[in-house]
Amino acid sequence: MGTRAGGRRTGPKCIAIVGPFASGKTTLLEAILARTGAIPRQNPVSSGSTVSDHSPEARAHAMSVEATFATTEFMGEQLTFVDCPGSIEFSFEAEPVLAACDVAVVVAEADEKKIPALQLIMRKLDDLGVPRILFLNKVDKAIAGVRDTLKMLQPASSVPLLLRQIPLRKDSVVIGSIDLALERAYIYREYAESEVADIPGDDKARELEARFSMLETLADHDDQLMEQLLEEIEPPKDEIFDDLAADLREGIVTPVLIGTAEKGNGVLRLLKAIRHDAPDVEATRKRLGAPDGNQTVVQVMKTIHTAHGGKLSVSRVLSGQVADAAELFLSSGETAKVSGIYKMLGKDQSKLAIAKTGDTVALGKLDNVKTGETLSLAKGGIKPLATLTPPQPVFAFALRPKERKDEVKMSAAIQRLAEEDPSLSLSHNQDSAETVLSGHGEMHLRVVRERLEGKNQIPVEGHTPAVPYRETIRKQAQQRGRHKKQSGGHGQFGDVVIEIKPLPRGSGFQFSDTITGGVVPKTYIQSVETGIRDYLKSGPLGFPVVDVAVNLSDGSYHAVDSSDMAFQMAAKLAMKEGMAACSPVLLEPVMKVEIVTPSEATSKIIALIPQRRGQILGYDARPDWPGWDVVEATMPQAEIGDLIIELRSATAGVASYRAVFDHMAELTGRLADEAMNTSGKAA
Repeated sequence: MGTRAGGRRTGPKCIAIVGPFASGKTTLLEAILARTGAIPRQNPVSSGSTVSDHSPEARAHAMSVEATFATTEFMGEQLTFVDCPGSIEFSFEAEPVLAACDVAVVVAEADEKKIPALQLIMRKLDDLGVPRILFLNKVDKAIAGVRDTLKMLQPASSVPLLLRQIPLRKDSVVIGSIDLALERAYIYREYAESEVADIPGDDKARELEARFSMLETLADHDDQLMEQLLEEIEPPKDEIFDDLAADLREGIVTPVLIGTAEKGNGVLRLLKAIRHDAPDVEATRKRLGAPDGNQTVVQVMKTIHTAHGGKLSVSRVLSGQVADAAELFLSSGETAKVSGIYKMLGKDQSKLAIAKTGDTVALGKLDNVKTGETLSLAKGGIKPLATLTPPQPVFAFALRPKERKDEVKMSAAIQRLAEEDPSLSLSHNQDSAETVLSGHGEMHLRVVRERLEGKNQIPVEGHTPAVPYRETIRKQAQQRGRHKKQSGGHGQFGDVVIEIKPLPRGSGFQFSDTITGGVVPKTYIQSVETGIRDYLKSGPLGFPVVDVAVNLSDGSYHAVDSSDMAFQMAAKLAMKEGMAACSPVLLEPVMKVEIVTPSEATSKIIALIPQRRGQILGYDARPDWPGWDVVEATMPQAEIGDLIIELRSATAGVASYRAVFDHMAELTGRLADEAMNTSGKAA
């Protein structure tokens, strides 16, 4: 018997189901739950009644928009499956899940257009060191042969895709599969266990060829198996299964199983592969660098706010056990008391008294605990085992409640939504007084808005956030400003002469004075600067003024009537009249943009950049990403608002970008008029 794998790993396991959008992940979860008896029957996705379709938004858009947890039992062992969204806009949902799961089932199909999306998923699994099994779905609809399909999919994987099954066909229709390790045929039956059969004689040669290819790949990491193949000795089956398990757990191959989730075909073989070959929580603990199993360590995978049960922290017990009412320590040293432990099956929960090592459960009312946090019973807590770093937002809108009375309510609701989805970010634009919500695509923020209006009953309005335009001057001018007011008693008097000059782009504001003879006392010079700075908050065009130098050169004062306020007012009058003579001009922010795209779409991306007033700086192959390019350009911020929609449309939903401020550029003509009509003094 082989010894590399060290035998089957028993105990509760956590399995993430990942894959490109519409590859069949939710359908596979339904098939698994039906096959294991967790639900009475398999519901089609089109019914809107699957375990993963418990949110109105998921049903409305016919897609998963959040990770869904479902715990079931198979052959006496507890398995928790997590259905992760396939759309790149909701892909961050998988990040904290993958950190704490034992293995991932990657659902894919024979669709060349989805290879870039599959590559993104495989790369994330590589980064996190998560072993994976690939379930090749919809084999009944595939036109290409399964081995040709694997050749097509292989560029998406950094490790060999190892075919463990081949389709069994009759009259060109897939009727079952042949297991290459067991050397046994399985005849599919819809929504039922397959019928075991002998391999038909006509398929024997095909099976032997595919099996030898599988053994050759396994032999790359097993010298004894290599010798057996060279000497044409049939290796024992137990050694083959040992190699399959060892290579999966070490992440050096990705076993490929086939089936049709919609009909429940291939599901049982997948479950058995998970049960026999997948690693357990001990391997996950080692991967995360967690302390040994003698102390209780819990990793939070998702936060959910329920209508009646309050906040739930879906968590993996990496070691030890957690009892109801236990006091857990956060990494910060704060404490959180557990109020209820629940087993999850979609939206349904059943209460537990205790959670043991390996269990994936929901812990109730840990109010100060966030997704990705590491909890323990160790006093003072332990350092976090996983770091969540959301990608840069690529889409935003300014949000406000339709009724002012809902402002506080909206703010609290968004805070809860951001707890559930850490990839959301909220900011306040001081220039425009806007509350800006940012995320990872138009659909991502649409779902957030639907949740505000549906789940939280807060009608909201959204619009494109204001662009932070600035203005500057092209000419210099000298101007006197005099503020004089007499209304009985002490009056007001301030008199200044200022020189206004343009500065190079990016210089900001500079103030100086060349006062001689005390014509403006030193005590009032600061007041002059204060008045000028106050005026610069909104110049002749209605925007903050930048890149301007102002020198106080002359003036006069009154021994009784002059004051700080009088000189501030005089300075503002001088600026108001002087700036109009300095040929003011609008400035717009220009960003440096880095777009990552599949190479096949690079020409489309390059073509759309000039359409958005962008300037291409160059493009090159993306380092260590075969089949991807990086396009660099500069583009006005005003053109970037909905850029991601066009990028995703051109790339089957996978392109993305990063943008950083580069410089301010003059904006004139019709676009400048539109900006001033929208946000400036003409508005």
